[in-house]
Amino acid sequence: MPAPSTSYRLHWFPYEITRCRKLTRSTVSTRALFGNRKLRSPFPRLRPSPGSVAGPDPADLDPRRRGATAVCGCSVCDRPIGRGGLHQAWLSLRVATDVLPLLVNACSAACVAALPEGAPHHLPAPHTGGRVEQPAPARG
Repeated sequence: MPAPSTSYRLHWFPYEITRCRKLTRSTVSTRALFGNRKLRSPFPRLRPSPGSVAGPDPADLDPRRRGATAVCGCSVCDRPIGRGGLHQAWLSLRVATDVLPLLVNACSAACVAALPEGAPHHLPAPHTGGRVEQPAPARG
C-alpha cells in the first residue's frame, strides 16, 4: 500500500482519524486532496440525508456514492447508525501537520452540527460537497 505522501489516488480521510491522539506528524500529498489550499479540487457531492426509514442500509453501501461499502458507527458519537439514519458531510481539519478533507458518517443531524469549525482558509462548516464556494487559497 502506498504511503499517504506518495499516493495521488488518495483524496480524503475518514473523520475517525481525528481520534488518533498520538498522531503528531503527517506527510500527505496534499496536491491530490479534495479542497487543497492551492488547487481547491472540488469535493464530490454527497447524497442528501434521508428523511425516512427507507434510506440506505449502512451495512450495504455503494462505495462510489458513499465512500465505503459499510458504516458501522457514527464518526462523532460512535453510536450505531440505523437504516435511514446516515448523515454524511465533508469537513477540512488540521490533523497532525496537514489540513485533511475528512468524510464524516454521522447518525444524526445533531452529530453533524456538533462537529468543530473547519480549518482556517477552508470551509468553516460541514458541507455536502458539489459546487460550494471555497475561501480564497491561502498564500504561501
